Amino acid sequence: MIYLITGGERSGKSSYAQNLALQLSNNPIYVATARKWDSDFQNRIDRHQQERDERWTNVEKEKHISEIDFSGKTALIDCVTLWLTNFFVDNKNDVNLSLEEAKKEFLSIANQENATLIIVTNEIGMGVHAATEIGRKFTELQGWMNQFLASKADEVVLMISGIPVKIKG
Repeated sequence: MIYLITGGERSGKSSYAQNLALQLSNNPIYVATARKWDSDFQNRIDRHQQERDERWTNVEKEKHISEIDFSGKTALIDCVTLWLTNFFVDNKNDVNLSLEEAKKEFLSIANQENATLIIVTNEIGMGVHAATEIGRKFTELQGWMNQFLASKADEVVLMISGIPVKIKG
């Protein structure tokens, strides 16, 4: 089963996804995809870690999430935007290569047996257009990956102001 939780920044995606994971499992896996870019980002990571108690198994994977065995488990992957950023930066802003690598990684985990995946992503293309070429390229990458993930998901939930709106499933 694949759940995709999407929405804008601070829309309640992570809280909703964590509650869902705990409804589905007594000991879910939390996969953090963030790279520790600076001290502000480290503070954000620390705050998110404090929100999760001993029921969670925390795993940090910047890119190669297919190295994790999800078989028979419930896992929350938070979040696609930070995960894609790692591909995008490492591939020198090559949208096609980043998309290809991210799709391959996702398909590797989606094919694991009896896995329940809860994936958090952002709808970054719903606001103003990015001011830079790199920003516009990343917005395209994010949008195409979101479409791909939504096509593979069994259920898609759009979070709006803390309210879940089921749009697929």
